[in-house]
Amino acid sequence: MRDVSKSIFYKAFDLKIRSEFKFTELIHEFESVSDVVIKEDELSREWSKLSTPNNYFYVQPNLCMFQVPEVAIFKIENGTTITVSPYKNAQEDQIRLYILGTCMGALLMQRKILPLHGSAIAIDGKAYAIVGDSGAGKSTLASAFLNRGYQLLSDDVIPVSLSNGGIPIVTPAYPQQKLWQESLTEFGMESEGLRPIIDRETKFAIPVTDQFVSEPIPLAGVVELIRNDSDEIEMSPIQNLERLHTLFTHTYRNFLISRSGLMEWHFETTANIVNKIDLYQLRRPSNRFTAHELVDVMLSKFNSKERVI
Repeated sequence: MRDVSKSIFYKAFDLKIRSEFKFTELIHEFESVSDVVIKEDELSREWSKLSTPNNYFYVQPNLCMFQVPEVAIFKIENGTTITVSPYKNAQEDQIRLYILGTCMGALLMQRKILPLHGSAIAIDGKAYAIVGDSGAGKSTLASAFLNRGYQLLSDDVIPVSLSNGGIPIVTPAYPQQKLWQESLTEFGMESEGLRPIIDRETKFAIPVTDQFVSEPIPLAGVVELIRNDSDEIEMSPIQNLERLHTLFTHTYRNFLISRSGLMEWHFETTANIVNKIDLYQLRRPSNRFTAHELVDVMLSKFNSKERVI
């Protein structure tokens, strides 16, 4: 068990976090108060009582538990606490990956903050979320924006909340991207000296401290990135009820919404958001590297001042 007296304070997702686990990804916070506690404890007995065969999740309102074989059992409760019960010989990299991913996504939902799955960039003081299925190229496209001098708010989990005036706001996560070796090669970046996300994997953690937005900014648009077999790039507006469907589809771990009793909250939140932002679908060829071209297409569309609802 870890020494509680050696807890470290961090800031991420606009939350002050006290953790018994060390995170190289996160920004250190020097205050001794916390919104969220991340701790280690024994969860195997509780998990054996609640779990069912072939089911890796147990979810109730304000409680989410899940098991990752050979890694850990995780418990998220009340939007304030993440408890981790590591298995023997579990890799710290894998534990951190699940804490900052699935655990944080569940915790944000419990706090009534919408977690979108993708990368968020800042363009002229406004946030744009790039969402899509795994392998669509979200992080690669965000990296192409960074190469043009734009800034990053989040990579993987994008926290979106509504201000008192009903304006959708994106909160910065932490200053890191995750890129595969193929993308690094296309950008002319060396992987030497970069930390693999998990040992022996060719996906790397890219620090972006100098191009990280540290304050929340308004969400202006969401772009759904899709790979297709065509050689053409096409960016078109998403309209009508499809807009709600798009936000549901790309909510991080959306299968938790119903089980957590949050369907009404999710619908009301996304209905408020879609009326205030632009939503587009961006189709890209799957047979060649197009990130730089996609940046041009997106900037042209955003600068055209075309408004679609």
